Amino acid sequence: MIPRLKISYEKEIVAKLMQKLSVKNKHEVPKIDKIILNMGLGEDASDNKKLKACVDDMSLIAGQKPVVTKFKKSISNFKTRKGSNAGVKVTLRSYRMYEFIDRLINIALPRIKDFRGLSLKGVDSSYNYSFGIKEHIVFPEVNFDKVDKIRGIDITIVTISKSREGTIELLKELNFPIIQKQN
Repeated sequence: MIPRLKISYEKEIVAKLMQKLSVKNKHEVPKIDKIILNMGLGEDASDNKKLKACVDDMSLIAGQKPVVTKFKKSISNFKTRKGSNAGVKVTLRSYRMYEFIDRLINIALPRIKDFRGLSLKGVDSSYNYSFGIKEHIVFPEVNFDKVDKIRGIDITIVTISKSREGTIELLKELNFPIIQKQN
């Protein structure tokens, strides 16, 4: 079954973006390529029980099993060893990506305490958008009673866009709660 956000993107949002960005070809319109979710483990990286709990929570949130990331270098100030566990990450593409965005915008972000919107500062030089969520329990898939520790999640939305304005307009059309700069 095709996600409703993908249908909406193809039927309505592409036409609106073509008009707003004054683009002639629909293939030049910005679109989302993939979404990367990352959860750092911190001091809990060496504990296998907590690692398994993080993997389970992330797989519930994303809908697919995450990869356990490892440190590439040993850094004594951060007390890290090369090859030890650093965190978990998952890359979403295609239908799962659109389903995740739909759940994120309509369910998870409104559940954040004292949420005022997402900042425009998250757009980087490659025109991708990154932001963090301090509590992974805002997702309804995660059972609050079984969570041992509240962790944060970094979300990176990789776009195929040729400008900062294109990325911002795409996110606005997808109903991301982006706040405008206040002078």
